[in-house]
Amino acid sequence: MSDHTLLFALGAFLFSAGLLIVLTKKNAIMILLGIELMLNASNLNLILFNRQNPTTYEGQFFALFVILVAVCEAAVGIAIILKAYHYFHTSVPDQFSDLKERN
Repeated sequence: MSDHTLLFALGAFLFSAGLLIVLTKKNAIMILLGIELMLNASNLNLILFNRQNPTTYEGQFFALFVILVAVCEAAVGIAIILKAYHYFHTSVPDQFSDLKERN
């Protein structure tokens, strides 16, 4: 097996692990971690696809864009989770009873 094949398999494994985390975990922070793992797996694959055609930098630009989106997603996601925890005293999305502010 070549190095590219092993790295593509690693990317597929990371994406599958992230998807499994998102589908099985109840905690909102763990769900965000699963999403970040899937984004990192896609970055790995973008860079590997770019290495197969080294004359262009499109894969690296897309990976940089994904990193920027992941940073914004993490910041907004953590802010939403902290606000929801403040109101509902739990970070499990299934236990959020409503989205109205409590008096």
